[in-house]
Amino acid sequence: MGQTRSLDMPLLSPGMVALLAAQFFSALADNAVLIAAIAIVKSQGLPHLVPLLQESFVFPFILLAAFVGQVADGFPKARVMLAANMLKLMGALAMLAGASPLAAYGWIGVGAAIYSPAKYGILSQMFGTSVLVRANGMMEGSTIVAILLGVVLGGWLADHSLAWAFAGVVSAYGLAAFANLFIPSLPAENAGAHFHPWRLIRQFAASLSVLFKNQDSRFSLLGTSVFWGSGTTLRLMLFAWVPAALLITDNQTPANLMGAVSIGIVLGAAAAAVWISLASVNRALLGGLLLGPAILALVFVHALSMAAALMVAIGFCGGLFVVPLNALLQQRGHETIGAGNALAVQNFAENIAMLLFVGMYSAAVMAGISVTTTVTGFGLILLAVVGALTALRLKRD
Repeated sequence: MGQTRSLDMPLLSPGMVALLAAQFFSALADNAVLIAAIAIVKSQGLPHLVPLLQESFVFPFILLAAFVGQVADGFPKARVMLAANMLKLMGALAMLAGASPLAAYGWIGVGAAIYSPAKYGILSQMFGTSVLVRANGMMEGSTIVAILLGVVLGGWLADHSLAWAFAGVVSAYGLAAFANLFIPSLPAENAGAHFHPWRLIRQFAASLSVLFKNQDSRFSLLGTSVFWGSGTTLRLMLFAWVPAALLITDNQTPANLMGAVSIGIVLGAAAAAVWISLASVNRALLGGLLLGPAILALVFVHALSMAAALMVAIGFCGGLFVVPLNALLQQRGHETIGAGNALAVQNFAENIAMLLFVGMYSAAVMAGISVTTTVTGFGLILLAVVGALTALRLKRD
């Protein structure tokens, strides 16, 4: 493995502006195209396919988990990001041309799986340790704003014109690819990397084993996986819950409520930064324990204003829960297998959880179970899972 050399670039250098722009437009398009894909299957009278859209997107993350990190390190990361954005663009164009939304969104998932390790890995090549944390914060801020705008604009455009929605998605992916051209073309961190599939799979399995044998990293992996599995399911469930509970049938309302959850996550993350440290990480369990009851409260909500407030509260609990656990995993990963390998394992575990949670929701939809019963079951399962995780953690301490 070659030595990682940092350029020690200024935080607001043109290269960083280009990187933030590429991430912003790529994340915006990722979220807008999901809303557009949901609008397509609903217009085709196939609402039961909505959960399968998310399944098709996360499946490539699981299949490619052992390989994408090696790709990110084996080639210049800016070029990896460019290639990944072009794959996403191809998927959006295929969906626009009439291809199966499931297949096209799955192809976008392939691009996203390749893109993820490269966008974070390039930061350590561009910046020294003195500004690396702030650079990561700027990247996260760009992503959060893009998610908010992506779901809101995606919902509004999908309700007015699917053609305009896809024009926006294609334009955003195109702008992301264009911005990629201005990211510094740094040398590959591991230009001599091998790509022997079985060897990579064995290395990945070893990293997975190391993290799950460590009590702190296992706790973090399980907790963040539960958060992302439940969060992804809630995003999809809103498209069935809003018409049933609020009697609103557009695509913009559930998209806006998804945005309210994101706002809550930001507020919860800010609260976690003030109230929770690695030494007091068990405080994060309070946020996790409140997620189940907050989702159960959806059963009693029939007004949009109350729904929006509850979504912010759910997001707040989630942010309070997941942010400290992410920090704990990064620290333990750095001490054991390296932060990059820890990120690959975390992505794998979280996407497995998404597949399982969304799969259960899809089964409930296919079985014709009412959305009220589904929400109740989802809240109870989440409460039981986080409760068990809490009991195991406190017993250990």
